[in-house]
Amino acid sequence: MARCGAGTPFLPQLSLLLLLHLGGTLGCASVTVHPRIVPLGSAVTASCTIQRELCRGLQQEKVRIRWMLDSKLVAGSQYQGPGGTEVSNLTLPRFNHTHARLWCCVEWNGTKQRLSMAEIRAGYPPAKPFNLSCALNLSDYGLTCQWEQGTDSHLPTSVVLKYMGSRGEAVTGCTPRGGHSHCTVPRQLLHLYRQMEIWVSATNALGTAESEHLCIDPMDVAKLDPPTLQSIQSIPFQTDCIALAWDAARGTEHMELQCELRYRAPEDPAWALVTGIGGRAGTAQHCGFLFGTQYRFQMRCRRNSASPLAHWSEWSPGRNYTTHEKAPTGKLDAWWGAQPAGTGGRLEVQLRWKAPGQREANGRVLGYRVTLSPRRKGRDPPTMCNTTHTQCNFSVPAGTTRVYLSAYNSAGESSPTEVVLLERKGQPLAGLRAVPRGERSLWVHWEAPLAPVIAYVLEWQRVTAEPGHCSACWQMERDGAATTALIRDGIEPFQRYNISLYPLYEDTVGVPAHTTAYSQQKAPSHAPKLHLKGISKSEAELCWEPLPVEMQNGFITSYTIFWANSITNGASATVNPSLSSFVIRGLKPSTLYKVHIMASTAAGSTNGTSLTLVTRVLDDTEIQFLFLTLGLVFVVLVVLLICFQKNERMKEQLWPSVPDPANSSLGKWVPAAVPQEPLQVLAAREPGPAISTVTVLEGEPGKQPGKEHPALPAALPALSRPYVRQEGPGEPVQYARVGGGGYRGQRLLPEPAPRFYENLRGSGGAGDWGFLEEPPATFPLLQGLRIGGAEELHECRAD
Repeated sequence: MARCGAGTPFLPQLSLLLLLHLGGTLGCASVTVHPRIVPLGSAVTASCTIQRELCRGLQQEKVRIRWMLDSKLVAGSQYQGPGGTEVSNLTLPRFNHTHARLWCCVEWNGTKQRLSMAEIRAGYPPAKPFNLSCALNLSDYGLTCQWEQGTDSHLPTSVVLKYMGSRGEAVTGCTPRGGHSHCTVPRQLLHLYRQMEIWVSATNALGTAESEHLCIDPMDVAKLDPPTLQSIQSIPFQTDCIALAWDAARGTEHMELQCELRYRAPEDPAWALVTGIGGRAGTAQHCGFLFGTQYRFQMRCRRNSASPLAHWSEWSPGRNYTTHEKAPTGKLDAWWGAQPAGTGGRLEVQLRWKAPGQREANGRVLGYRVTLSPRRKGRDPPTMCNTTHTQCNFSVPAGTTRVYLSAYNSAGESSPTEVVLLERKGQPLAGLRAVPRGERSLWVHWEAPLAPVIAYVLEWQRVTAEPGHCSACWQMERDGAATTALIRDGIEPFQRYNISLYPLYEDTVGVPAHTTAYSQQKAPSHAPKLHLKGISKSEAELCWEPLPVEMQNGFITSYTIFWANSITNGASATVNPSLSSFVIRGLKPSTLYKVHIMASTAAGSTNGTSLTLVTRVLDDTEIQFLFLTLGLVFVVLVVLLICFQKNERMKEQLWPSVPDPANSSLGKWVPAAVPQEPLQVLAAREPGPAISTVTVLEGEPGKQPGKEHPALPAALPALSRPYVRQEGPGEPVQYARVGGGGYRGQRLLPEPAPRFYENLRGSGGAGDWGFLEEPPATFPLLQGLRIGGAEELHECRAD
């Protein structure tokens, strides 16, 4: 008995297990299911019976039966059966499991203990096998048959291959192993050269299915070994035919065989098949091969039988053979360009042509020859060009209208193709356009001109930053009534092509029409790089270089300029792709902006790198006006300064000359005797230091002041009144005495002395300077003023 649930204490569970073990589980509980194998989704009924006397430990307990389908609890009905048994019935209306276990459990001490179990399977009847086929192996003559099984039935299924025996009963021929869908009927069970009825039978618990019955003669389905190719050679009399010799496989010498031959050249897309080769062994012939072409040959055979079930052998190992060559045939498509040479009156010609096709080349072309006249017997014309390429440049005399082109191989030379050098002045085409047909092809459409056209020449050239020339990028359309052409050679996606179409008339070449096209477009590889061309306080002019054509990847439909600052939302403007500059207007002064450009094609867009710019505070005109104003002010100042330097009167008015009393001769001259007179105090002033004695210096006897100093007057007028200063209560009064004579060595100013001196400070011994009242008009100048009682202030009077 096993545990159905969890949560039971270990000791009670162990005791129950011991009790059940002592009593044994054999016959304690039984589960019956009807049926055990059912169709998927049908109903299942089950019954569980428990005998108390056989389950020790449960005699006194109340038995509660529970059902578990795998790990899921399902409900059933319970009742007491005969003989003290407990019975529970269960019905599952729809059984949707392919395989499940149904447990009968009892509930004891809060847990569910498993007592008995029954397995239930569900599925479908076997599917019908199909595609039965058999093949006889001639090495051991065993008949191997194979088939395909139908859908899985989800039930164990037995498959056997059966056949109808000689007595009309079904006989098992073989049984596949390992779940395979094939088996081999041994030789002893086969009847060769007699019809046998064979089929596949599949059986499971829900039914049996058989495949279609196959009626065959084992020899009709014999699979032979492949034949062997012995030799291949060309037939000299029929230049496009070959003869092939082959041998049949071992063991098939007595059989009538039906064989097939296949071959192809390396450039052929598919094999060519030759049927109806019969016999036991021998040779076969076939025609229609190209000259000078390598082919690969293979052969297979089967028993010649009317049965459609006969099997072909595998293809024989391949064999290569190259047919013999002959001289090229047909005319070459040629195209030319001509221009006058620099000197000598000659014409420079560039001739291009298409290599002949495989059918016209008749082998490997060794080279091409260009002459001025066709080749005749016994005379070789002058050769202008002999090359292995498909183009040639040469010079011919002016007035040459024809040249002749031919191809040659190891077997000979083709008939010359006449190339007429016509003037290109005919009627042009109209309405030329090109559209994509795929990633590597273009459809070209045009309108037919009014004049009859013999043929068209279509040229295309890849557009690159460094122009080149493609000698193979052209083709000729022989149909003069055509209005469309397909370009396939050399076309690549995301590349621009220039396309030109020339109409060929009877006696001239038409003026070409031109167009450009892409076979496929995508977003540009890069966006242009922005440059700042000019900036002001409200505008910024941007410029950019056009993208190289290799990076455009399509036709540029527009450029979009985006700009934004850190405050306002961004703005944008779309620019025509033909432009390479743009002016952003309405910007704010002295503001930082982020700008970038986006390039767009019909297939996508690409953003460029960001450019940072800062608008100005002022415009150029405002800056010019400001500098002009400052310049004018500077010029005016310079002019005024020059005028001040040249005008002495103005200098005297603005910067008068003030003599320095400390350096005068009066300060160094001391008289012999100084008479003193007391001075009266005129008025009291604010407290301050006392004024020392003021002495008037008289002139020396016998000296005439005018002789030494002609600029000074002979004598100074007498002092009209003294000047005194009252310092304060109880302080001594200093006195001053003024002399009437002049002084020597001091130049008198023409102007009167200052009216008064005030707050003059010094470092004298007695104190600071005081205030002097306004002196009389007769004393223009006071000099030699000193601080202290021992020093004197010397003053000179001048007229």
